[in-house]
Amino acid sequence: VQLQASGGGLVQAGGSLRLSCAASGSIFSIDHMGWYRQVPEKERELVAIITSNDSTNYGDFVKGRFTISRDNAKNMVLLQMNSLKPEDTAIYYCKALMVMTSRGDIRYDYWGQGTQVTVSS
Repeated sequence: VQLQASGGGLVQAGGSLRLSCAASGSIFSIDHMGWYRQVPEKERELVAIITSNDSTNYGDFVKGRFTISRDNAKNMVLLQMNSLKPEDTAIYYCKALMVMTSRGDIRYDYWGQGTQVTVSS
């Protein structure tokens, strides 16, 4: 089972980026999916999370700038980031709670490899 994140890059302040993360491997379904970010010497923090019934939650710093969504047919989670600020510079990681069986009794958290987002002032 693997999570592959993409879409990071360099953008000017006020610009936009869209991150995507695709799950692959032998899984039954995916429960919640989310994005986290981390800068050196700080703890990883929640950016956004989306549940299997599309409920969402965002970090306080998002303030309406980001939108998380998912494509269940493609086992993907997306993060649209608008009005980016230099303080959004970080490595962004996707995370997914994979359901391994039809009974739902075996679940594992998986992390993607991270994608760098750099916002210049």
